[in-house]
Amino acid sequence: MNPAPRRPTTLCASDLAGEAAVREPRGGWHALSENRLALGGLLLFVAFVGFAAFGLWATGGPSPLFDPARVRLEERLRPPLALVSPGADPKGAPPFGRYLLGTDELGRDLFARMLEGAWVSLTVGFIAVGISVAIGVLAGGIAGYYGRLPVRRGAGLAAAALAAGGALAAAGQGAAGMFLLAAGLLCGLRGRLRRRHPGPRRQPGWLDRPLLDVDALIMRLVDILLCFPTFFLILTVVALLPPSMVTIMIVIGLTSWEGTARLVRAEILSLREREFVDAARALGVGGMRLLFRHLLPNAMAPVLVTATLGIASAILTESALSFLGFGVPPPHATWGNLLADGRRYLFDAPWLTLVPGGAILVVVLAFNLFGEGLRDLLNPQARDRR
Repeated sequence: MNPAPRRPTTLCASDLAGEAAVREPRGGWHALSENRLALGGLLLFVAFVGFAAFGLWATGGPSPLFDPARVRLEERLRPPLALVSPGADPKGAPPFGRYLLGTDELGRDLFARMLEGAWVSLTVGFIAVGISVAIGVLAGGIAGYYGRLPVRRGAGLAAAALAAGGALAAAGQGAAGMFLLAAGLLCGLRGRLRRRHPGPRRQPGWLDRPLLDVDALIMRLVDILLCFPTFFLILTVVALLPPSMVTIMIVIGLTSWEGTARLVRAEILSLREREFVDAARALGVGGMRLLFRHLLPNAMAPVLVTATLGIASAILTESALSFLGFGVPPPHATWGNLLADGRRYLFDAPWLTLVPGGAILVVVLAFNLFGEGLRDLLNPQARDRR
């Protein structure tokens, strides 16, 4: 017996609209606005950037609006929102005649010093993360795409000699550093000349034999660097070098690129097997152009998340170094040395500790929340699971 014919189902306009709404992919801003914590982190991040930019304008110049270095001993340890004393010197007094966040043990305006410290923290965070991301992307891209190429012993010795020579020269050992730099350059020049002019066929010498491939060399270097406690390594290097904000940024950047390199390497290993890579090779696209034009741009989405989280880590590291006395030297005010100065007056003037400590907490939390939201935004699978 033939089954009874099915009656055609009719969909009303509301059903069609509901199905279209379910199937319609959510936009980036819509997905971010649904995550309240990530949106709050973004707003705090924007507020912090605006606060730091205002601090750069308000505390700079010959006659700043807020002078963070002005010492007024008659106004020491004033609480927040305190009015300027009637008998105090009006020169260098804050606007509106009120200390918004109080004063420190030398009578300096804490709000002005917080403004200056915000710009220092923002600069150190962004530049240090920029250095680490540049090194990590380059190392991870080379390890992922050129990982199968062999590294000969001569090239390895030349790289080791150049690195050791540069380290000795930076530490003040000029003669030994120049000797190792010259030896490394000669060894590298020898290998390059032998590759360009191979001469008659013969057995390769000891220096021409393969040592490791590129991937193994870079990843073993990453493993070695990850074995060291990062903060103590930074502390040791900063203690040996002259203190400055540039030194802090460079040292933090040079010691925090390992995670980015591993992430980019994994992305490149996955991308280089795709069809668009085969098509680019068939069209005659060279290796370097293929890496920097096609592969690395497609691998940058997770790097942005890592960079956002790395800014929070760099701000924490700079604050810890300044708290220990190895950070940005005076007369620059940083949130870390504000904490260090205020710990002696923890019970007499608690605002000297609570204000910079709370600022560090809020800023780092904002970057972490925004980084988590950015990861969900750039990963559609994770966003659809919500």
